[in-house]
Amino acid sequence: MRAALAALLLAALPFVHLSADAIARGAAVAHAPVPDPVLRDRIELGRRLFYDGDLSLDGSLACAGCHVQRHGFADSTRTHPGVTGEAGRRNVPGLANVGRRASLTWGDADVRTLEAQALIPMLGTHPVEMAMGGHEAELARRLSASGCYVRLFRAAFPATGGRIDLASVTGALAAFERGLVSTEAPIDRFRAGDADALTPQARAGLAPFRRHCAACHAGPDMTDDRFHAVARDAPGAADRGLGAVTGRAADMDAFRTPALRNVARTAPYFHDGASPTLADAIGRHRDVTLAPDEVAALVALLADFTDERFLGDPRFAYPETPCGPGA
Repeated sequence: MRAALAALLLAALPFVHLSADAIARGAAVAHAPVPDPVLRDRIELGRRLFYDGDLSLDGSLACAGCHVQRHGFADSTRTHPGVTGEAGRRNVPGLANVGRRASLTWGDADVRTLEAQALIPMLGTHPVEMAMGGHEAELARRLSASGCYVRLFRAAFPATGGRIDLASVTGALAAFERGLVSTEAPIDRFRAGDADALTPQARAGLAPFRRHCAACHAGPDMTDDRFHAVARDAPGAADRGLGAVTGRAADMDAFRTPALRNVARTAPYFHDGASPTLADAIGRHRDVTLAPDEVAALVALLADFTDERFLGDPRFAYPETPCGPGA
């Protein structure tokens, strides 16, 4: 089973070069049962790592440098450059309820665990983001120099004696990200029976949403977790989405349906970040034609998908006492 998981993850990460043993250890971390006290320690470790620039080659870019809490753990730019200055390839997605997602990138259905996804920005070369590919030993050296991290890894990974390596780093990051749960938007209260949870204009947006959007933006997070070609300008685009991975004509220009939680805070939109506003993003759907008042109502409804508690939850914020050298 471990060998099968290793092969699957290696195939899913064409731009990350790891040994099968390293991938297998990561898969084992992802699937091993964890007692509650250990899980709490692992989440806290993951939170600190999420905000630590030492996960990048020059120390300048943490996960949180792209995934910003007030933006729903998305970004406010079209694409985010990496530490070498290379332009980003795709827009940064939000992380609300990311632990529910069936796949975890815009254009590859086979990246299915948060542990595997974390390797892409850390080690990937298409594009270079955190630039740690080939420097895995340096990452372990940096973290091992902190007494704080040594203690936290021992508490979070007792089965390995607190071993600090890629498997434990990505395992902790994944534990933190699975805890990024959003359930308190006005739309949640409306679904629970509070008819007044939505503004009148947002309620007017329910009909066009159900008619034009809900087939793909379904479920509690408003996504079917599937891949569709929907953008007006997709044919002939340089980024062919899922089709670039599968080679199938039917998959060309298909991208994963984004979840719409906190979508009013995650601009710009689409896989390329080319739509600066919600109204523009709605208009970019090639099979959707709406009157201006319907667009306005939809925008109002989407604003009521915002979970203000989630955006300000201190449990997800930068730790007040981060780990550091000698800590």
